[in-house]
Amino acid sequence: MTAPLVSVLLPAFDAEATLASALCSIARQTLRDFECVVVNDGSRDRTAAIARAFAARDPRFSTTSIEHAGVVGALTHGLARCRGRYVARMDADDLSHKRRLEQQVALLEEHPELAGAGSHVWMFPRRTLTAGLASHERWLNSLSDPASVARDAFVESPIVHPTLCIRREVLAAHGYRDAGWPQDYDLVLRLLASGARLAVVPQKLLGWRDGPGRVTRTADYTRRERLVACKAHYLAAGFLAQSPRYVLWGYGDTGRTLCRALFAHGKHPEAIVELHPRRVGQRIAGAPVIEPAALPRRPGSAIVISVSGIAARTEARARAAALGLCEGRDFVVAA
Repeated sequence: MTAPLVSVLLPAFDAEATLASALCSIARQTLRDFECVVVNDGSRDRTAAIARAFAARDPRFSTTSIEHAGVVGALTHGLARCRGRYVARMDADDLSHKRRLEQQVALLEEHPELAGAGSHVWMFPRRTLTAGLASHERWLNSLSDPASVARDAFVESPIVHPTLCIRREVLAAHGYRDAGWPQDYDLVLRLLASGARLAVVPQKLLGWRDGPGRVTRTADYTRRERLVACKAHYLAAGFLAQSPRYVLWGYGDTGRTLCRALFAHGKHPEAIVELHPRRVGQRIAGAPVIEPAALPRRPGSAIVISVSGIAARTEARARAAALGLCEGRDFVVAA
């Protein structure tokens, strides 16, 4: 059989309530040259039957069943069956805009230097959307080009995994792994560390469902401390690789948690930047507390800005730039 242009890789576990809607959103794509590989990950409900029914009606859909292996096992199993030039991720509880594949493939075809691209999202159902998730959605939808993706890579994953469309050979070379933290964030950070360039189509091409059964709410490996451990691992191996000591900008809950995670990699703060004048001159975690204006007197110090919220990150970036510091060279932002 002739290989399709795109392989949609969709793992599913006990997804009978949402799978049909997800598959319908793929079936209506304006880009018709695709296959959809559904991996039934040992479901105990009607997931397998729903997938088989779609495959019977539309030869572009295929399904395979495995014993329950978790998301990494299901993705690895399915990836081996993908034949397309591009692999587009999709989850069993989300919805793809009808032009999703068309727009993502057009971007990747036009820009061969890109390894892959995500897209903006709309979260649903809106009536239960918390202020925190709404803020997260706004941040995600502020990203677009490779520069913004790389710049904010240590805030949280800048690519929502079920929006990812990536060149198959790139994904096959990196694969998925279980490192004890979110496998999707791990993949994005590994890709960026390898020099791969990732972009985001600035259109809302995926409906990202939130609910009590969402993996990010239920799985142990998605807990906040595991997410921070993932950031610390890649910061230690990358930006801080040549710096056993660093300057930590911010020591609220966000900075404190990251500081502890970096301890595990032998990285210790040489100074801590705080804006509160009463803290300047004190010591925190064994390091002197300084004001931002003191940073130019520490040339060559690697600076990690770790503050929470879009407004706080924007202010910190502006202050750092005003001091002549360059993001990516002198400092990174890691929420």
